[in-house]
Amino acid sequence: MASNENLPPNVIKQLAKELKSLDESPPDGIKVVVNDEDFSTICADIEGPVGTPYENGLFRMKLALSHDFPHSPPKGYFMTKIFHPNIASNGEICVNTLKKDWNPSLGLRHVLSVVRCLLIEPFPESALNEQAGKMLLENYEEYARHARLYTGIHAKPKPKFKTGAISESTTALNVDQTNNETPGAATAISSSMTDIKRVTSAQDQQLLANVVVAATAGSASVVTTTQKREAGLAKVQADKKKVDARKKSLKRL
Repeated sequence: MASNENLPPNVIKQLAKELKSLDESPPDGIKVVVNDEDFSTICADIEGPVGTPYENGLFRMKLALSHDFPHSPPKGYFMTKIFHPNIASNGEICVNTLKKDWNPSLGLRHVLSVVRCLLIEPFPESALNEQAGKMLLENYEEYARHARLYTGIHAKPKPKFKTGAISESTTALNVDQTNNETPGAATAISSSMTDIKRVTSAQDQQLLANVVVAATAGSASVVTTTQKREAGLAKVQADKKKVDARKKSLKRL
């Protein structure tokens, strides 16, 4: 397998130009994942075309470039499991563009587009996956059911998390803190807020937020209880003084 060190400088320059173009203006349903340290392996995420059994799936594939690229074609592999006549169980892709129809003038954009088109129109006559090829020819509904099953299990896109959730929650905790907090809770709030700012998980942040609320409520409860106790002691002492004064008055009589 080639790397940047043994690829010719003119090839590296051309690949860098193509990859920049793909990044700035990606083909429909294709996003290239660039590794600046190794242009010999080009990875891309391909969205399953609408109206096919691969719809709503996200498939990672790669093109492996040999040391004599572009004079010899790259080898294509699906890294995501897929049920397709022209894709072997090890992920190898069988398409004429990467074999007998290869031309050194073909660019990465063309190759990636051809691979995505393969998901729209398979060629069961040159199947690497014989089961999928036979099923496609004899019973399309059964083939589509298998393909959708694989897509649902292996090609489910990862959820995207909202990065704004952390700052929003932290801001909410800061609202009216100085007006509502009791003196005994100030230290607990300050310490817990510092911990929250270090958290990157929204779930963990919510947990810490609950801790802050509990700490505030607990501190307020302690302060209130202390104040009630002090008020009670003061009342007892005042009553005692009244009793003592009354006793002195009675003795004088």
